[in-house]
Formats: sequence, structure tokens, C-alpha cells
Amino acid sequence: MARWRFSLSLFLLATLGPWLALADHSFENTAIVRTVELGGALVHITTTYAVKALEDGSAVYTIALGDDEHEKTSWLEAKIKGQSAVLPLEKVGYDPKTDIHYYAVELSKALKANASTNLVVETVQTHATYPWPEEAGQKDGQSLKYETDLLVLSPYVTSVQRTKIRSPSPQVHSYTKPEGLEAFTLEDPVTKSGSTLTYGPYKNIPQSTTEDFVQERQQHVTIHYSCDYPVIEVTKLTRTAEISHWGANLNIQDNVHLHNGGPRLKGHFSRLEHQSSAYFGRQPPHIIPGLTLHLPAGIHDVYYYDLIGNVSTSHLRTAPSVPKGSQNNQFSVLELKPRYPILGGWNYSFTLGWDTPLGDSAGWDKESGKYVVGVPVMTTIPGTVVDVAEVKIILPEGATDLEFFPPFPAAMNELSTHVIYLDTIGRPTITLHYNQLTDQHAGVIYVSL
Repeated sequence: MARWRFSLSLFLLATLGPWLALADHSFENTAIVRTVELGGALVHITTTYAVKALEDGSAVYTIALGDDEHEKTSWLEAKIKGQSAVLPLEKVGYDPKTDIHYYAVELSKALKANASTNLVVETVQTHATYPWPEEAGQKDGQSLKYETDLLVLSPYVTSVQRTKIRSPSPQVHSYTKPEGLEAFTLEDPVTKSGSTLTYGPYKNIPQSTTEDFVQERQQHVTIHYSCDYPVIEVTKLTRTAEISHWGANLNIQDNVHLHNGGPRLKGHFSRLEHQSSAYFGRQPPHIIPGLTLHLPAGIHDVYYYDLIGNVSTSHLRTAPSVPKGSQNNQFSVLELKPRYPILGGWNYSFTLGWDTPLGDSAGWDKESGKYVVGVPVMTTIPGTVVDVAEVKIILPEGATDLEFFPPFPAAMNELSTHVIYLDTIGRPTITLHYNQLTDQHAGVIYVSL
């Protein structure tokens, strides 16, 4: 998981059993409602737990993720419903018998006995869908499959739970109809309305993290649905931000390796068919004809090229620089059109860069007595996963007493020296490595010097 990576100590392994026994008696779930928003490269999940405290001073709630769900989860965040503050969340253990991972959420205030609150847990899954069929003709549509567990895992007793799975299209080809749920419901276990599948309500569910429950009661469901937009994946992103205090300039350059994760092309590519589809406005959903990127305001000297050379099939609309502290969210828009359409299974590598006034992202901090500069982690492509990202920040030669503050923990970071022409001792460089980034990871790395 890109957002939360915690090592499991021997102490946690030894105390996992007592922890869960204690957690079992702290709360009960009066209701669990999970909403799954299906997509292409990303799947957004919102789970609302209506929890009731069983004893005074209940302040730590435990959530559980199955091994498959945990492996696919790249973003995990918990809040109290209606509040914007993010609650502290930490991994507390893993049970190898059930393949369940446990996270502890610290509530904003301890609850008294019989008091209740609504806890909202948001997750983003990457590579959770796959194309089916695996191959498609140039004019064919695109269909994906998504697999998940039927019942939401919880170490607490649950009065009622319901899962809604929403497809981006009402065209749902097939879905699993669970059986053997008489203990939890006497009605239809699943209903379909438009593009939404509703599993439940299921009532009087016991603690679902026990070994017996996982083996005997848990079920697997599969949804096969139509997706009307391409599955865009960035297999590798290398961002280099170079700060020049002499030129009062910040240069950002991205080397992007793009991959279309949709169904592979069946047969040969026809330029005639592609031009005909584009002319009549019936572009197949598994083709990436271009990208629209939101770049910072105030940029200039923008360049875009691939392995062959400069690509002129693009259009840029720049916005003027925004004064610091302004609430005006202006941005420049780049309509990027690759040299060729990117079909399912195809790759495309390109380089994009620009200059921006250093004053737009740097300033003097009176409290610390240092200069502070902000560098965005990445330029977000909506609905896209970045498998591997490297962000390199090259500071001016002679910069000392460096500190950096990323918006979320990096998988690895390192300090090095970058030497180019006319340098004497080289330029200090901060490099951060990330995995499985999504649109939720669009933050700013602040560096003080």
C-alpha cells in the first residue's frame, strides 16, 4: 500500500490476540454501508460504519481488510461523517490464519457507553479490474471484471450491512448471485437497478474475522461490466524539479511511460477505421486518442517530445500566475495528442516539461528563518494509476540545512549530489520514491533551506 506502510513488530504479533479480544467488546456495528464506484484503473470505495460504544472510554476502532483487498488498496483514510479532519490510523497486525490485516483508527473523542458515531473509511484500489475478454477488435467495446468479497469484514458484531456496487455504465453483463445466506436474509440477496447492484441488506452478522466465518460464510462475487473510457496506467514516472536562484526559475520535467491497460488489440490496426471513427465521433472506449492535463498557472517555455522527436499535435492554453494566498484556482490546460492512438496493450513514452517563476512556489518563512519551496508530487491524470514514481528535487549549489516535508510517506528517500557544468561542489538533491499513486496523492513536497 502506497499510503500506509508499517512494519509489524514481534510485540504486535504477540499482542494481536489480546488486542482483537479487547476490540470485540468495545463496539458494535449498528449498520455498515459500503459503496463501490467501479472504474478503469482505479476503484473508489466508501465504507460507512455506524458504531455504538459498549463501554465508557471507547476511543480506538479496529477495521479489517482481507489480504486481496489490502494488496490492491493504495489509499486509506478515515474521518467522522460530516467532518473534514483526518483521523489517526495505524496498522496493528496481520492474522496469517485468516489473511486479514487490522488497522486501528483513533476517534476524535472517546465515546461513552451506548453513544454512537458514524465512521467513514475511504479507500482507492489500483489494478483491481481486468479486461474481459482479454482481446477486442478495433471497433469493439470494452468490458472489465471486478472481484471482491461479499461481506464486509469486521471484528465486531454487525446488526445490518449493505454493499452497493455502481458501474460506470448501466450495461452490466453478469454478476454473482450469492447462495446460502438464509441466516442473514430471507429476501433476494442481490438486486439490480440501472447501473447499481445492491447486495443486502444482511442482518445479524456475527464477528466476521474469525477463521470459521471466513472459511464457511464468506463468499466471492464477480461483476462483469461495460466501461466507456480507457484504462490508463503510468508504469513509470520520473519527475525532475530543478531550482535556479540565479534565474529565479523552477523547471519541471516529467518522463512518462504510458500503458493502455484495456483489452489487447485483436488483429491489425487500421488507420482508415480510426479516422472514420474519429470523424463520426464514435471513438472506441479502449483507445486513448489524447490526454488533457492541468498544468500550473504562469508556466512558459513548455516542451513535449517523444523518442522520435518533437510532437506538434498538441495545444496549450496558459493562465497567468496566481498571487500567493489567492483562492483563485487557475491552471493552464495542455491538450496532448500522441503521435499515434494508443490501443489496448500498447505503450507510449514521452517527455513533458515547463518553466515557471520561482516566486510562484517559493518564499521566505519568518518563523523558521528559511526559504521554503513547494514542488508538486505529480501532474494528475484523472483516473490513472502511477505504478512507480521518482521525484527528484535539485536545489541550488551551496544550499545547506535542508529539510523536506512530503504530503505522505515515501517508500524510500535519499540525499545525493548532482553535478553539471560550471559546478564546483555540486547541487544537493532530494529523491523520493513512490509506488501505486492515484489522484488522491496529488500533494506538494515542501523543502526548506
